[in-house]
Amino acid sequence: MKPTVAAHHLAATFARLRPDASIETLPVDDTFWPRLTSGQLGDFHHEYLVSLHAFETDWSGWERHPEGDEIVCLIDGDVTFVLDVDGEQSVRLSDSGAFLVVPRGTWHTARVAAPSRMLFVTAGEGTEHRPVAG
Repeated sequence: MKPTVAAHHLAATFARLRPDASIETLPVDDTFWPRLTSGQLGDFHHEYLVSLHAFETDWSGWERHPEGDEIVCLIDGDVTFVLDVDGEQSVRLSDSGAFLVVPRGTWHTARVAAPSRMLFVTAGEGTEHRPVAG
């Protein structure tokens, strides 16, 4: 059987990168995040989620990914990531194509200086969240 080849857009379809180097497309709708957090889409063990997100305001929380590094690539906008690495360290992404690697297990949040779109490649297994203080 020949594979189906089709164009996709990350605004409507995310991609799961599997350990065997195959890729599964995941339609994004109102049920996506509840299905993801409830485990209906699996545990993402040794898998990565490729997603596109737009932000107009600072993140309201911190997150970390204990099972792997995360790549964040700026498509457009201006955003500063704050990482909790021996105290807070800031990394500004303001040029299209600029990216940062968030090390495994590092708490991070983002401060948005201008409306921004970013591509994320996330080791999703075990992702944790906590609110931003103040």
